[in-house]
Amino acid sequence: MVIQAPRPDGATAALALADGTVFWGRGFGAEGAAVGEVCFNTSPTGYQEILTDPSYAGQVVTFTFPHIGNVGANSEDIESAVPAARGLVLRMDPTEPSNFRATRRLEDWLASSGLVGVAGIDTRALTRRIRDAGAPNGAVVHARDGHMDIEAAIARAAAWPGLEGMDLAREVTCRQTYRWDRTPWALGNGYGRLEHPSRHVVAVDYGVKHNILRCLAELGSAVTVVPAETAADAILALEPDGIFLANGPGDPAATATYAAGTVRALVESGKPIFGICLGHQILALALGASTAKMAIGHRGANHPVKDLETGKVEITSQNHGFAVLRESLPPGVVETHRSLFDGSVEGLRAEGRPIFSVQYHPEASPGPRDAHYLFRRFTDMMDAHA
Repeated sequence: MVIQAPRPDGATAALALADGTVFWGRGFGAEGAAVGEVCFNTSPTGYQEILTDPSYAGQVVTFTFPHIGNVGANSEDIESAVPAARGLVLRMDPTEPSNFRATRRLEDWLASSGLVGVAGIDTRALTRRIRDAGAPNGAVVHARDGHMDIEAAIARAAAWPGLEGMDLAREVTCRQTYRWDRTPWALGNGYGRLEHPSRHVVAVDYGVKHNILRCLAELGSAVTVVPAETAADAILALEPDGIFLANGPGDPAATATYAAGTVRALVESGKPIFGICLGHQILALALGASTAKMAIGHRGANHPVKDLETGKVEITSQNHGFAVLRESLPPGVVETHRSLFDGSVEGLRAEGRPIFSVQYHPEASPGPRDAHYLFRRFTDMMDAHA
């Protein structure tokens, strides 16, 4: 599918795909160009959380909801110090903020964060293209004076290697170990602090979202966050009550070249382990399963997931482009959750061990909180093995 639409008057931005398709639009945010995998997210809220989620490293996010920008931006609704997404694509120009928590316009925050945006795109056509043909590589380009080298943008998109085989955890992980004690946000109080921790969690940072750490602290766990390549001996030397394997971007098989051996050693330690997203995939690989790239991926706040052990259905927030292959699960590794959209594996547990993981995001704020119970499950496991 190649769209060779003529350039309209006043175009200051474009999305150029690797196959030569060009979507013309209006630029906002930072000027420049950025290349990545073009995906779509169906969430109607939480755009600032989405853009700062490290799991979006290497991706250009297309928002299917048209009114992005309506709650502005602030310094609290972020999941990492630096936005991880490469750029964003909108149907309409960013909406003026109308929210009491807004401290600046979305466009201003994007410009200061170096994120390139393009509006005026037919996002329905783009989403259908992704749905039918898979997530393409693309480049977003923005120049206020309208001078854009579209042929160069197409060439950059075509030359970009894609997420399959790409280890991006190294790019977004912390550079040194740090402690976390901040608890979730509350109206009128902002974020709190954990004063009297009752247990200690070590979180392996493959691209961790801050709200995951807040959820752990809320239930009384002081958290030590360590870089993705930290050895198992160093993690165990911190004397954790439990180990958390964080979310993150890229191909889990690529990250597993150094992470799977570490996780296998952590499994053998007998410590309770909880994994989310990339951490779920790394755990599966460490236990002997396989992963594969999905044609479209799951990105949104309305994904139904069935708990196969209770029969309950959770509405979940998701962001992943790789999945654990059911047929690869070895004996002793049990599928616990399944997507009701496409039947893919959404959760695992290791029989006879205090180890479990989920593919989705139980901490996510732009969507429902049906899955918050998983943090309590992890806490209960740590208390039982104290």
